[in-house]
Amino acid sequence: MADIVKTVKNEMTFEKILAAAMHTPGVKINREKFLRKELIRYCSEDIIAEAIKNNPAKAGISKELVNKISKQVINYEATKVTTLSVAASIPGGAAAFGAAAADITSYFAFILRTVQELAYLYGFEQFNLNEDDVDSETMNYLLIFMGVMFGVQGATGVLKKLADVLAKNIAKKLAQKSLTKGVVYPIVKKVALSVGIRMTKQIFADGVASAVPILGGALSGGLTFAMFKPGCMKLRKNLMSYNLCDPEYYKDSIDADYTAETEVDEEHIEYQ
Repeated sequence: MADIVKTVKNEMTFEKILAAAMHTPGVKINREKFLRKELIRYCSEDIIAEAIKNNPAKAGISKELVNKISKQVINYEATKVTTLSVAASIPGGAAAFGAAAADITSYFAFILRTVQELAYLYGFEQFNLNEDDVDSETMNYLLIFMGVMFGVQGATGVLKKLADVLAKNIAKKLAQKSLTKGVVYPIVKKVALSVGIRMTKQIFADGVASAVPILGGALSGGLTFAMFKPGCMKLRKNLMSYNLCDPEYYKDSIDADYTAETEVDEEHIEYQ
């Protein structure tokens, strides 16, 4: 057991697990393709194009519809990650902790997927996420979203500020200055520390569960589901409260960069 503890602490760090998750095939979500796929059943092509160009709220898409779609997305991703967790844990045996590390990597890959999907539905821009390299700004943004999911103190306030900046349509360079390093970096460090501790505990819990074939698979899947869905729903609850996803906000606000040509008449929205 002492060797396992040492291995987890030295080789299965949060940074390494997250880096491995980012290299997982399918972890990157293309914002345009995702929004089109999710909105096509409910909205006209003109409205979808406007949502992609700006964001769903600016396109006049109601919060109710976005909330409905986001819940479906969370349920879908939760089912997938839980199914994979059960399958990975069924063999059991001596390699249980290695399997648990692979399981937690998969878990964070799905966290990254869901963060992107929820962010795009609620008005955020495309993340600069690729499987070869992730810049520090993108990493910080992702960690703030994850901080909200895991209840890290301070993360909610920072994410709201980011959303407010985007809602006001402030130029990206000014948006970056609006959140100084003194604000972002302390929160990012707290998130990495907090989530890293949770991750280590999960690896042990998952590994112990996985050591028992068949039954361990069910236990492992249950642990994954219990961690995944509540965090996603917590993030969703925060995102749905922002001006960034409120069509009424854009009607009432005066935005120099948002011209009449880009506004959408609610009567043109087609719901099936």
